[in-house]
Amino acid sequence: MSDTWHWRDQWLPFLLALAVHAAAILALYDGWNPDFEVETVVAPKFVNSTLIVMEPKSKPKPAPKPQKEPEPLKPIVQQQVAPAPPKPVPKTTPTPVKTETKPDPEEIRRKAEQEAKRKAEALRQQRLQELADQSFEDALATEEESLDDVTEEGEAAKSYFQAIYDQVVNNWSRPPSARNGMKALLRVDLVPTGDLVNVTVVESSGNSAFDRSAEQAVRKAGKFEVPKESALFESKFRRFNLLFQPEDLFR
Repeated sequence: MSDTWHWRDQWLPFLLALAVHAAAILALYDGWNPDFEVETVVAPKFVNSTLIVMEPKSKPKPAPKPQKEPEPLKPIVQQQVAPAPPKPVPKTTPTPVKTETKPDPEEIRRKAEQEAKRKAEALRQQRLQELADQSFEDALATEEESLDDVTEEGEAAKSYFQAIYDQVVNNWSRPPSARNGMKALLRVDLVPTGDLVNVTVVESSGNSAFDRSAEQAVRKAGKFEVPKESALFESKFRRFNLLFQPEDLFR
């Protein structure tokens, strides 16, 4: 089996080639003419050809979408404007007719009493003001007389009061609780010989220790030098007020 297959593979191509050549020689031999003939050369005819390019088949167009039917127009309804309500007619308030009322006798009497009291009070205030003015004038006259007396007898009385002042200062012991601004007014009573009869606190300083110290200073002095003239003594030294103040006593 293998030997047969090998033979075919080698000789079969050769035999086929030989047959082809023999056929070609026979064909040439049949077409060969020994007579010399003039060959007419015919010009070839040219054929106009047009290249037709086949267009690809176009895809079928999609079916048109059905158009929507237009919605029917809604009829325009004109709104009727309601007429404005009529303005209310303003109410007219009738003017009340004033009726003449008779005065109340009790009211008349009460007003008369009030007026009488008012006049009486005004008269009283006027009288008080006049008295106050008169008192002021009297006090002013008295002060003027006192100033006249001081002018006439001032020089003599001044020296005696200075001596009394110094004597009280020397006998006064200031308490620890005393403060500047404290003051005590003392009333001093003397006899014509200058001896102390009595001393009292007229206005307190608000500090009992300070008041007692001022009173003790006067009592410790006991006797003061006074003028011999009776009129001057009676008017100035029989009774006089002595004002105690720390800043004055230690000046």
